[in-house]
Amino acid sequence: MRDTLGIIYTGDSDASLEELTLFRSVAAVPFGGRYRIIDFILSNMINSGIINVGLITQNNYQSLLDHLDSGKQWDLDRKRGGLFILPPYVSHDKNGWYRGEIDAFHNIMSYIRKSPQNYVVISGSSMVCNLTYNDAMEFHKKNKADITVIYKEEKKASVEDLSKHTLIRTKEDNRIWDIEVTPSAPKSNKISMEMYIIEKKLFMYLIEECAARGQHDFIKDILIKKLDKLKIYGYPYEGYLAKIDSIRSYFKHNMELFNLKNFYELFHNAGLIYTKVKDEVPAKYGINARAVNSLVADGSVIEGQIENCIVFRGVRIEEGAVIKNSIIMQNTEIQEKAILENVILDKEVIIRKGRRLIGQENYPVVIRKKAVI
Repeated sequence: MRDTLGIIYTGDSDASLEELTLFRSVAAVPFGGRYRIIDFILSNMINSGIINVGLITQNNYQSLLDHLDSGKQWDLDRKRGGLFILPPYVSHDKNGWYRGEIDAFHNIMSYIRKSPQNYVVISGSSMVCNLTYNDAMEFHKKNKADITVIYKEEKKASVEDLSKHTLIRTKEDNRIWDIEVTPSAPKSNKISMEMYIIEKKLFMYLIEECAARGQHDFIKDILIKKLDKLKIYGYPYEGYLAKIDSIRSYFKHNMELFNLKNFYELFHNAGLIYTKVKDEVPAKYGINARAVNSLVADGSVIEGQIENCIVFRGVRIEEGAVIKNSIIMQNTEIQEKAILENVILDKEVIIRKGRRLIGQENYPVVIRKKAVI
């Protein structure tokens, strides 16, 4: 797929992730012990053979830039192609805040024009999965589609979960005939994964046309309005999908990694997931430490007890501390005799001696970055 340009839009609304996105974008949110959400999106493109990737940023993107650096960890530090960071444009008449995806794509049109590729793969930044786009591209060409939407059919999803997403309805040949955006009464269980395949010339034409008419929403102003005029198909994805759209879903999908089937589907299914390497020492366990069914990253020191926990790099858990069903992010310190259950601790949090934090599985306690409890 070297004839394909990758575009990642990281301007997704982050209000639903509350404390976790106070200092970072959704794409930079840590996930799975040592990764960020952006790692999965970039790895999917690299594993597909895409070597030219443009990443559109909007707000709170300092953490994202620090993590990505030059793109070397994803083999995107290249003379030709590579990773292009595309920050918002600010001038006397523009404040740098995009009104929608079309506005963002129109802003980087010069980059798109200069790219030699003939196809475009577009991705949002809130879906975590492990896939390659090769089969979807073959499907796109075979059906002579104008746009292909990658979707996941969620047979067991609740109405509440479905109503948070864009849903599609397809015919027997997978051509899309109806699209719903966050419907209160969903008529379908096929969730758009915010991933699209389109020929570059058509993509440029559609963006220019919408921009000239003051339209900003890619789904409403292109997919829905042109559903009868364009050949828009849906490509079904069968693997594991984590939809990070709330604190509840973030906690749920991290906990689902303890299921070996989910773990291997996410980290080994279509290809490896790459991330920024820290080169820290292996995790150290004290004499009285006890770790049960947990993911522990390198550089951590475990002297207390953990069960069903995801522990990121550089975490210190002192003797006598008991932690269950929790996510402990990088460089956090939990002092002796502290008790935590159903808790999410952001980076560099300090939990003092003897403190007790108990949340619920559906409503975990979230402690913001650098807080002291």
